[in-house]
Amino acid sequence: MTTDLFEHSSFYWARYGRYELKQAKNNFLYITPAEDAKPEVYDPLKNSEQMVLDALSVGMLGMGRKSVGRLQRAVMDFVTLYGLPGLMTALPTTPFFMDYEAVYLPRNHFIKKESLSTEEYLSYFFPFEELNIEKNGIHYDWNIDVGSDMKALALTFSDQPTAMNMSLQRQYSEPYDWVVIQFKDWAYNLLGSFLYYEDYDRLDENERALYRQGISAFGSHFPAYHIALLDKPEIVWDFHSLAMEIQMMSGFMLTDCKHPVKLCRQCVTPFIADHPDQIFCGPRCEKRYKAHRRRG
Repeated sequence: MTTDLFEHSSFYWARYGRYELKQAKNNFLYITPAEDAKPEVYDPLKNSEQMVLDALSVGMLGMGRKSVGRLQRAVMDFVTLYGLPGLMTALPTTPFFMDYEAVYLPRNHFIKKESLSTEEYLSYFFPFEELNIEKNGIHYDWNIDVGSDMKALALTFSDQPTAMNMSLQRQYSEPYDWVVIQFKDWAYNLLGSFLYYEDYDRLDENERALYRQGISAFGSHFPAYHIALLDKPEIVWDFHSLAMEIQMMSGFMLTDCKHPVKLCRQCVTPFIADHPDQIFCGPRCEKRYKAHRRRG
């Protein structure tokens, strides 16, 4: 299974007991931890395949003609289970951007500028309460003075990039629309792959090329890794955001030769196939599909 590729990796993230939607002065609607919510540190790799399936399901919901309320509930349910995606460290060219004079960004859906001052970039993710940071060039000082639970959280992640540590603090928030777009991007890869092979014989070469180009446009930064000398040399992945882990895992699951993630031909729900040729998520959908074909 895909998880074997990450069996020697460890990746810890923080989620809060409750999140809420809150409008900021910049008119963005944000997802933010509730004021009284407590943080919990956990390892997303222990249940990564289910997390990816849940993320793809939210993305498929966002791509469909579903009500705003239903999509919001799905997004908030996901965030409550797994935490915010961590877009602040996923978007720049490096999660160590606090060690640079500015933040540098590749092309993305959200911010058109190729570089921003650190203060301007942080303002996108701390719209309600700024962190106590003094920055001068590559030098900075972060004074954590917001309560013992935040100090404990910062200490837990002290060996991680400072920006990742910041993205787990209670003041950190993410624009709701950005999070929805991220979910839809992940689902697009699965949907594009599904339609490409489902309609392959009906597509001309130009249409096939459009599918291939569309999927290739949704690439992501390659996560950092290091080599660990265990019984034999092993690659250990260094994820610095939940978004990076989901992006990486979904790519491996989509291309898994034995148990790929697929869309059910009947209900269009993401599922992990028992074998490469499986096209239905279960017997019920297979029966419904065949019954529909007989009636049609």
